[in-house]
Amino acid sequence: MDERKRDSMIAYLRHRMDDFGISPDDLASFLATRPAGPDMGRYRSAGGDTWSGEGETPQWLKQAISAGQSIRHFELPWAALTEPATRSDADWKDDPFAGSPLARSNHR
Repeated sequence: MDERKRDSMIAYLRHRMDDFGISPDDLASFLATRPAGPDMGRYRSAGGDTWSGEGETPQWLKQAISAGQSIRHFELPWAALTEPATRSDADWKDDPFAGSPLARSNHR
């Protein structure tokens, strides 16, 4: 990225931070609480075990859920930042695949 684009991006981010009342200290504090590394996990147990949310649910989480604990209790605060946006206003009544095996497929 050239210097001009970088400076423009910084100006834009500072403006948006001001719009939302986010100070550089707020941002630094948040980033300091995030663990480093490519797989930070999405859920964490009290013992420090983590799970990304993909693949088989780990035993510690299965046990907690079966004991009545909500999975959201274990969700890390930054996990919501990585969730894809969902459309709640989708109208499925005219979906040509509704009820078909394709609609029930778990493949993405």
